[in-house]
Amino acid sequence: MKPILHSKHSLAGASVALALVLGGCVALEGAETADVETAEEATTEEVTAAVEETVEEAQAMADGMDKKAKKEKYKAKLAAVLAAQPDEVQARYDARNPAETMAFFGIKPGMTVAEALPGGGWYSKILLAYLGEEGTLIGAHYPDDLWPQFGFGDEWTAQRVEATANWPTQAAEWAVPGAGNIASTTLTNMPDAATGQVDAVLFIRALHNLNRFTSEETDYMGDTLAETYRVLKPGGIVGVVQHSGPETNSDEWADGSNGYLKESAVIAAFEAAGFELAGSSDVNANPADVPTEEEFVWRLPPSTASTEEGTPERAAVEAIGESNRMTLKFRKPA
Repeated sequence: MKPILHSKHSLAGASVALALVLGGCVALEGAETADVETAEEATTEEVTAAVEETVEEAQAMADGMDKKAKKEKYKAKLAAVLAAQPDEVQARYDARNPAETMAFFGIKPGMTVAEALPGGGWYSKILLAYLGEEGTLIGAHYPDDLWPQFGFGDEWTAQRVEATANWPTQAAEWAVPGAGNIASTTLTNMPDAATGQVDAVLFIRALHNLNRFTSEETDYMGDTLAETYRVLKPGGIVGVVQHSGPETNSDEWADGSNGYLKESAVIAAFEAAGFELAGSSDVNANPADVPTEEEFVWRLPPSTASTEEGTPERAAVEAIGESNRMTLKFRKPA
């Protein structure tokens, strides 16, 4: 009870109560019994209100301190996980900003998180360690019928389909210390049992292919967003990191085939699917990347396609660095 006794509101409430009591005593001279009862009722109500206000303030203060302590605990855990990654992973931190990105999305240990297109696991290994034993990481893959549309041949397609099927085994073989549950699904057809069970879905440089291959026959983008909405808990989060093209470039150029999407188009697609834009961040922005309609994202590091090592052209794209990326947070309404 010490916080209550030393609260400014408590002291103020006590002063009001004391003034009322003293005022009541003065007024009692010659007053009727009914007047005494009215004064006592008013005094009791004022004291009760002051006490309730003080208790609520103390609880709010305690909740705030608890929330701050948890936030610092999560920050420290993520920092430890990132520090434990191999040198080749840490070399990408300046471009990918995993600590700031995860904090912006509000990812916490113990969550159930679906990661779109997890691939070889750059982010997956970080998430598995960070989510911890109480958490679950779901690898959410492109459907098998999307891979042939890249046009890289049957052998390449078969390798991608096999990798999707084997992802849970591969992820388990990473033997990430402190990892929790591992699951696998496809973005366009998640299990019925997952309805309303997922805390967050992350699309980290994964939306452009869904958009570029969407057609009248197959709506990969629309189906993915609909499934994402279904499996998220009310209030659940979608985190997007995506190569961001200039709004002044044509919609045809920014359909995903060049790796870029327009931020306005991404926001419109998610809002049409029922999500609310909860925030945006410049943490992964690179103002130096301003592609023309003759350029694609893979000209930049780490791919540096279309330029030869040691040439002025290669030096120019290396000076730009990695792509300009939008970082958006959406929320499923509670």
